[in-house]
Amino acid sequence: MSVETITTISPITNKPILTRNGLSDADLQSIPERAVKAFEAYRRTSLSERQQIVKKALKLLNDRQDELGKEVTEQMGRPIAFTPKEITTAVARGEYLLKISEDTLKDTPGEPEKGFTRYIRKVPIGPVLILFPWNYPYLTLVNSIVPALLAGNSVILKPSPQTPTSAEQIQRVFRDAGLPEDVIQVFHSGSLVQIGAIARSPQIQLVCFTGSVAGGLAVQSAASDRVPLRVGLELGGKDPAYIRADVDIKWAAEEIVDGAVFNSGQSCCSVERVYVDEKIHDEFVTALQEVLKGYKLGDPFDSKTHVGPVVSQRSAESIKAHVKDALEKGAQDATPENDSFKSPPADGNYVAPTLLTGVNHDMAVMTEETFGPVIPVMKVKNDQEAVKLMNDSQFGLTASIWTKDVEKGHELVEDVEAGTVFVNRCDYPAPDLAWVGWKDSGKGQTLSKFGFDQFVKLKSFHVKDYPK
Repeated sequence: MSVETITTISPITNKPILTRNGLSDADLQSIPERAVKAFEAYRRTSLSERQQIVKKALKLLNDRQDELGKEVTEQMGRPIAFTPKEITTAVARGEYLLKISEDTLKDTPGEPEKGFTRYIRKVPIGPVLILFPWNYPYLTLVNSIVPALLAGNSVILKPSPQTPTSAEQIQRVFRDAGLPEDVIQVFHSGSLVQIGAIARSPQIQLVCFTGSVAGGLAVQSAASDRVPLRVGLELGGKDPAYIRADVDIKWAAEEIVDGAVFNSGQSCCSVERVYVDEKIHDEFVTALQEVLKGYKLGDPFDSKTHVGPVVSQRSAESIKAHVKDALEKGAQDATPENDSFKSPPADGNYVAPTLLTGVNHDMAVMTEETFGPVIPVMKVKNDQEAVKLMNDSQFGLTASIWTKDVEKGHELVEDVEAGTVFVNRCDYPAPDLAWVGWKDSGKGQTLSKFGFDQFVKLKSFHVKDYPK
């Protein structure tokens, strides 16, 4: 079998910038075998040894934030003003998981019984395959790799072909921090057949996948004939925000634009649907327009740029198709005049932020994941209608309610069907709270003390004193 050549196309220029080799037949067999061999040694290390390695690796990541941030900008197009912050945020997340690891992974004693020693131990499960995306390569990877390694597992990384160096950099950082050989392995592939073959290897005990619903279903299908193989899925979103009539309109508009447009809207927890009380609808739309007038679309290496290109021509076409569908079905384009929106750089995949009004749930932009810088605004009569519409989705990742009446906001989010609910905040995975998708947004969880659960299995010890 010839080895696949994987090419990374710049979203800034649409020209090739990197190539990597795919897997050979020998790789398909050797990678899982080496992972098992590395695991057998690594699982016998103490938690304190693992903690020291992770601590050193996180420091090295932080030290290299500018270099790594530049690579992210080059490969997926997020403005350089923001990419180093991804690294520092990933480090902060990792440091929190490191801090709680001692308590989270400790033994749980059983009920006292005279003459017996009884407890439950969390033991590592074995080789873990992590398939992670291009939109936040370091942030999504740290969610899994840090608890996986602290628990004592070996790890196989498969990055997106769009951001191949992220996995290589993580492997290098941990190697420099003293992690033994092959505890982290990296492979590149654009072949679902090859990825499925690795996932189905009898040595693999868990697949962590972050990406599309279709990709998650494919991973789940590949795991369907192996009882021990676990699957954790972090999938898409169509995250709603509801703006109540009592809100500070200017402040809420600034927050919603940031939540919808940051990273060109290419976040699983971006705000993708906005419901606004009819009493303030027009005033709120005007406030959104004022905020958008101050945004700059353009070259991501310009430090003043807010919005860079989307990841690919295909993505740009999909986003524009959602806008076109909405306009054809009666929505209005309320995007304000902005010179940078009219004349972005010619060669890249630039999609201007777009504000739509008059939308409804007959339109794809309100029901399907857009994954782009589009803000569709729908008028609602009251809280009940807003919550009903927020729940009218196949997805359930995050949702937010914006109100001065925090107690009422807290009451309303109780009825919202999402794994994370916010009042007066959005687009913020917190390391001490579980990151979990409801409905088609996934299964399993990362972050918090519960984020360690998928990387361990329970072993009960029931030891009787020898009779004398």
